[in-house]
Amino acid sequence: MKMKVPPAMVMLVFGGLMYVLDKFLPVGEFDFFGKHELAMFLFGLGVVVILISVIQFFARKTTVDPLNPNKTSKLVTNGIYKFTRNPMYLGMLLFLLSFGLKLGNAFNTLVAAGFVSYMNHFQIKPEEEALMKMFSKEYNIYCKLTRRWF
Repeated sequence: MKMKVPPAMVMLVFGGLMYVLDKFLPVGEFDFFGKHELAMFLFGLGVVVILISVIQFFARKTTVDPLNPNKTSKLVTNGIYKFTRNPMYLGMLLFLLSFGLKLGNAFNTLVAAGFVSYMNHFQIKPEEEALMKMFSKEYNIYCKLTRRWF
């Protein structure tokens, strides 16, 4: 199955929803000591997670193109992929959580949860179907050993 919307664009749309929600919802605002530092930590962690996962794909000489999972040449299951099957999407979630903290509206956690739901249904499941066709037994074992997100 060929995806039509790049995951980075999906993340930006959900980030835009967070911004709109923060500007127009008069309730749910919060602040606490260390909020800025926690937001920066989550953002930095997201960068690290994405970089490590992309480097691993390049090292194994397989595609990082999420729109065409059929172009995958190797199944990567080591390194960061031992802990999460989707570290790039996890990194994007960390970006959204960081942005939500920066905005300081508690309802943005619902938007982040919506991102997870959207990605599970429209991006990850089609990718998993393609990988199952390509690496059936090996991918099935990997799915049993490693969680989808974390």
